[in-house]
Amino acid sequence: MSLKYAFWPGCVSKGAAPELYQSTNVVARALGIELVELDQAACTGSGVLQEQAPELGDALNARTFAMAQQLGLPLMNICSTCQGIESMVQDKLAKNPDYAAKINDILAEEGLHYEPGLEIKNFLWVLVEDYGLDRLKAQVKRPLSGARIGPFYGCYILRPSEILGMGEHPERNKYLEMVIEAVGATPVEYEGQKKCCGFPILTINRENSLKQAGNHIHEAQELGADALVSPCPLCHLNLDAQQPAARATTHYDIEMPIIHLPQMIGLALGIEPKELRMDRHVVSTKKLLQKLQPPVPA
Repeated sequence: MSLKYAFWPGCVSKGAAPELYQSTNVVARALGIELVELDQAACTGSGVLQEQAPELGDALNARTFAMAQQLGLPLMNICSTCQGIESMVQDKLAKNPDYAAKINDILAEEGLHYEPGLEIKNFLWVLVEDYGLDRLKAQVKRPLSGARIGPFYGCYILRPSEILGMGEHPERNKYLEMVIEAVGATPVEYEGQKKCCGFPILTINRENSLKQAGNHIHEAQELGADALVSPCPLCHLNLDAQQPAARATTHYDIEMPIIHLPQMIGLALGIEPKELRMDRHVVSTKKLLQKLQPPVPA
């Protein structure tokens, strides 16, 4: 079964977290998933643009949707925040035909048109629902046994549940734990795994943002986690890049590797850490990597 998607990588994977972009492409090739990158697509707005210029934000997202529909492909993203914003715009356009027509008038200047009904999925959902966990398990060459990994979802892939397909797929709020188990690691469940990482308030209330991040990391660390894995690069920035500042703010002795979802998959597939750019993190991933076994021969 071949899988092919229009691919929206998001801004962060092309800027502050290029290891996410590279590891996604490497892993997709290894799994036989074909990605057609929408290299002319614009930022989703991350919710910020929508507050100041909602029509502009909606038009930019509808433009991305229309590009995917021109290709005749479902749309895949690698960012929880992108998933949430895209789902909200999609819901808004579906419920307001007159407004959707207005947005399409804007898109017509580029010869584009969006028709409600496009399938939009985060890479996490693709792995579970389209690729399948049994198929993923069969591809594992380096089981991550011995590693205890905590999930960190990010807000936008969980809330609001009514527009995120939770009715049709009620286990979407458990997919990270399921994937962690599928690659042979032990999931570490903790209270903060479905809470906000603090990133949205980093620039307006830095102390509280760092406390949120530090508290989540500390809780998972106290429960024995070796790392956290997230499908959201914005969460990654606050939990990894801001971790030294979170340590100073909370006074917790925290040192927790934060890895991207495709990096975890790549390690289990036997891909070398260097190819996944595991050396690019602020908090070193060496302790996690030392727990892993070498790839199992084919």
